[in-house]
Amino acid sequence: MINQSGTENKILLELNRISAFYGSIQVLFDVSIKVPDGSVVALLGRNAAGKTTTMSTITGLVRARTGTIFFENEDISQKETSEIVRKGIMMVPEGRRIFPEMTVFENLQMGAFIRKKDKSFSETLEYVYALFPRLAERKKQLGGTLSGGEQQMLATGRGLMASPRVLLMDEPSMGLAPVLVDNIFDTIRQLHATGTTILLVEQNARMALKHAHRGYVLETGRVTLSGTGEELLNDPRVRAAYLGE
Repeated sequence: MINQSGTENKILLELNRISAFYGSIQVLFDVSIKVPDGSVVALLGRNAAGKTTTMSTITGLVRARTGTIFFENEDISQKETSEIVRKGIMMVPEGRRIFPEMTVFENLQMGAFIRKKDKSFSETLEYVYALFPRLAERKKQLGGTLSGGEQQMLATGRGLMASPRVLLMDEPSMGLAPVLVDNIFDTIRQLHATGTTILLVEQNARMALKHAHRGYVLETGRVTLSGTGEELLNDPRVRAAYLGE
């Protein structure tokens, strides 16, 4: 990715020939992905292609059997999830997975569990409320009573409370009405504008590639295509397989 000064951004997160297994079943095969600092990178693929497993491997929820994961030039592939989060990687999981019996504010507090409740906590909370005014309006409301779109706002806000360098977003538009999908991608644009690096798993390939600087296509656990967002949007194989053309 080329930044505004005309120089290439450094690679912030890199997966180098990662393989991963569930028991004896291999699900990732030599997956290599580069995420430049300040970029939006899309990871596309059909169901069971290995997208969520890739995210889980980055965060340490699934251990890479072989290969390395570098974050800021440090190998994090065998580190504990809590340490990975402290280093600056946070995931917004598929299906949102908020805490339904906690209030909106309490859910956001959980996102900041690695931080002390100090001035920076308050500043980040205000940032999240400014990004999602609906959450500020409903801060005392139980998470489980929110609409699907509001729950996605809450899940994203919870991830941002850790002030991550890289935000992993797993299917953020899943199950949402088209107008809410537009809102999600507006949020992604805003986050990118503030310098947040985003790795995005998304089945809405057209929207994902329109917003991505770079994209990768996973098929049965292997990277089969990669390129800029524009290149993949115009690739006939992507158009046939993911855009219905």
